[in-house]
Amino acid sequence: MPPLVHRHPLAAQAAEVLLGRIRAGEWPLGRKLPGETTLAAQLGVGRSTLREAIRELAGKGVLDSRQGSGVFVTALDVAEEWDAVLRRAAIGAVLEARIAIEAEAAALAAHRRTPTDLRAIRRALAARAIGDPDVEVLVDTDTAFHRTVLVAAHNDVLIELFGSFVPRVHRAMTDLLRARPITAPEEDQAAHLALVEAIADKDASAAAELSRAHLTALKEALS
Repeated sequence: MPPLVHRHPLAAQAAEVLLGRIRAGEWPLGRKLPGETTLAAQLGVGRSTLREAIRELAGKGVLDSRQGSGVFVTALDVAEEWDAVLRRAAIGAVLEARIAIEAEAAALAAHRRTPTDLRAIRRALAARAIGDPDVEVLVDTDTAFHRTVLVAAHNDVLIELFGSFVPRVHRAMTDLLRARPITAPEEDQAAHLALVEAIADKDASAAAELSRAHLTALKEALS
């Protein structure tokens, strides 16, 4: 019996072979893989090694092992790490995604906000109005404000997505404000106040449009 230390590399190799066959189109999206005995024989590995290989690809979102039904193809390749995608993406593309997320979040916040949410949003707006001369602080207070709107939407997925964008946007915003300080801070704050009032009034369409307009202007400034 070979030592156990060789088992994991063998499973990783089996996972690579399986992934290669999926990439080559042998099993289309949604197709069920052959049975465990057949597949293990094809790969020349034991069933326990095959199971580890399937677990590895399931963890990467390529396969789905369904109790009593078999193993199915759920993706045709391993998705690139999200952080790597954001690091490589142009800031315009990141802001376009942010527009989609935050406009919808603003509409949801208008529908779902609680009195507690509204108080948090107003506190964040007040903190943003102080206008600290430190650019980093300005960007931080602006980010905190927008996050309170996301929280008021009561959608954990949207909050996580917003959080993933923050480092990429924070750097770009900091660089922009150092090069081009806000020339009309009162107008900028008024635009954010209008968003807050739309959320307070439970006007979902106005909240979405105000959020979209603000972030579109930001995208144009950063382009």
